[in-house]
Amino acid sequence: MPTAASAPVRQLDAAHVTELTTLAAELLALHGSATSPALLADLAHACRRLGRELRHALRPVDTADGLFVLRGLRMDDTELGPTPGHWSTVAQAGALWDVVLLLVSSLMGTPIAWDGQQDGRFVHNIVPSPGHETVQTGASSSVLLTPHTEDAFHPGRAHLLLLCCMRNHDSIATTAASIRHTRLSDDDVSQLTRRVVPILPDDAYEEAQRFGGEPTPVPTLFAGEDGLTLRFDPAYTPRGEADEPWRAAYRRLEDELARVCVPVSLEPGDVLVVDNDVVVHGRVPFTARYDGTDRWLKRASVRVPGRRTRPEAEAAEHGYGQAALEAWAA
Repeated sequence: MPTAASAPVRQLDAAHVTELTTLAAELLALHGSATSPALLADLAHACRRLGRELRHALRPVDTADGLFVLRGLRMDDTELGPTPGHWSTVAQAGALWDVVLLLVSSLMGTPIAWDGQQDGRFVHNIVPSPGHETVQTGASSSVLLTPHTEDAFHPGRAHLLLLCCMRNHDSIATTAASIRHTRLSDDDVSQLTRRVVPILPDDAYEEAQRFGGEPTPVPTLFAGEDGLTLRFDPAYTPRGEADEPWRAAYRRLEDELARVCVPVSLEPGDVLVVDNDVVVHGRVPFTARYDGTDRWLKRASVRVPGRRTRPEAEAAEHGYGQAALEAWAA
């Protein structure tokens, strides 16, 4: 299987790993839980205790690919316990790594959460769940998780997405494709920067799916000084409502993203950092065993100050009633 070498790798040295995990353990011991409001409020102060070299190693994504793998964290598979069958049954399993991921996220920006997803937690657990095999969410398994922008339906979506691998015995690949590597015509770009159809909330947001407001058409592509960015989730985009020139351009975008897609098979301790404005991500199909050994990721979402300054395009959107929570205000 392809490995994380499909993406640029940043290697943490042993001293930096010790520094990071020691601080995480101290915070967990002090506050008792990775979901503690006091711990979340303490993150920014705690990060100032980390050394300059580690801060540099954990700077936000800055590669042309729009992603990299942070490598070097060490996990003991036997200490993790079994892979949960659903995110709601995780409890304190892997809590130390929740705090590690929150610290990494806090050095890159501001961690965010959503009231309507996984009970407002700032770290989500991505595990295959019985009965969800064919849905287009992280709980699926037997179908391709279509490449998409995380929380594409919302104007306040994250700038960065972090996926920390807890367990991946079967080398199941996450997929990633950068809009900056595609070849689209000027006409395709012109079509896809139009506001034609909305992106609807995905199945992880049941409350948002019941929102009574009128769906708002949004652009798929944005042309900026530093290149194209995108907002893309074909599984939740009602393309049948669009005109044929737009649909044809959208199909060519799908084909191009498929052409430049790379598989990234994470190992335990790897953290995949994705620029959510530039790269779409997904996952290849697999057969879940539900025996405690299945793939298990932890996910964090991060906003970066000064990013995505296009209020004229998105500020008026209702976000289907969903509001993001910021760690510092938790």
